[in-house]
Amino acid sequence: MRVLLYGSELSTATAVAALSSVGHVVAWLPHGDTPWSTLLNEDWLRREPQLVEQIQQALESGALTVIAQPETHLAVDVLWLALSPSQRESAAALLQHPALRWQTDSILVNNSTFPVGDTERLQRLTGECAVGVALPDTLEEGRAWASFTRPGRWLLGCDDQLAEQKLRELLRAFNRRRDAFQVMPTRAAELTKLAINGMLATRISYMNEIAGLADTLGVDVEHVRQGMGADSRIGYEYLYPGCGFGGPSFSRDLMRLADVQVASGRQSALLEHVLDINEQKKETLFRKLWSYYGGALEGKTIAIWGAAFKPGTARIDHAPVLTLLNALWAQGVHVKLHDPAATPALMAAVGPRNDLVTFVDNPYDACEDADALMLVTEWKIYWNPDWKHLASQLGDKLILDGRNIYDPEFVASCGLQYRGIGRRADPTSL
Repeated sequence: MRVLLYGSELSTATAVAALSSVGHVVAWLPHGDTPWSTLLNEDWLRREPQLVEQIQQALESGALTVIAQPETHLAVDVLWLALSPSQRESAAALLQHPALRWQTDSILVNNSTFPVGDTERLQRLTGECAVGVALPDTLEEGRAWASFTRPGRWLLGCDDQLAEQKLRELLRAFNRRRDAFQVMPTRAAELTKLAINGMLATRISYMNEIAGLADTLGVDVEHVRQGMGADSRIGYEYLYPGCGFGGPSFSRDLMRLADVQVASGRQSALLEHVLDINEQKKETLFRKLWSYYGGALEGKTIAIWGAAFKPGTARIDHAPVLTLLNALWAQGVHVKLHDPAATPALMAAVGPRNDLVTFVDNPYDACEDADALMLVTEWKIYWNPDWKHLASQLGDKLILDGRNIYDPEFVASCGLQYRGIGRRADPTSL
């Protein structure tokens, strides 16, 4: 099929790479906000396993062409939109571009997180030349290629049998193990995507609330988490307390769901509270540090491990580290920070702060002459550190674990003081 993909999101790049690898003739129109020359050098894209290599192979084979604007009489069987919510009008402009030449059975694939009902709106802009289907983005950052080519599930919003058949054919190469499509009406799929992330966020925020209560009561929240997860009605997924969630898709979907609620006239106190809890939890490690030092933070040096919003990505969109850094800097704290992937993005976001932050290339360099260590992102390289070495480096031998990845008693046995999310342990002698 002749496929035109529009956008500069991770979802666009992944679809481009995957579809061009299985025989489709693909044209890629990056969004003007991030043109091809910029996109190719984006750190978040280059760090996605296999993705850049697949794109380069497609370019060399001729299966993929990158274009700067719609070409004259560009014939498309499938127009695939994968844009950010702020680029809705760009989608509308492309659909009305005179260069586009629709086929009699063309389909419009809306892979963007736009407001519920936008797939129908966009279809109308084609003059009914194409049938619109909603295919909400469900990629996992850090494993986008694997998510697309070996999907666990695709939500397909479709009200036309022929359009469903064509979409299935488009993705047939990635749907052989079992039928991964869950088909439903278009609006239902759009809302389902938002509702899923809303539920996951609610579980995380609820667990964080329980962790706060456990802290107050002197209870180890890990016992509570395991007890809850063992209940078959609840399960273990997304029950890990932490110092807040972030990410371009997850956070954006929650805000989009809130917008849908407001637009429908149904204010959601629950969703608003979930969002509030998450923002508060981004300050959890700072509050623990403040409490430990009795507010006397000026002049302290704090090591931070991890800046990305989650392991496996170079992105810091809505990441807890941004809130944490601002709180620390406001108190005159100097930060020494290590992250295996997200340092360039963080440097670009915070600008020159030579007097406030030092970026280092080795985790232990961050801890040298620091008073305490904060674990913010649970990269695998941080899971099993040399505790004796850390104890010799950290002036106050304090570990603040924002992801509860360490064993409190073992850390304490190495002569360190441990503070997690709803967990703590102190060495018997310092």
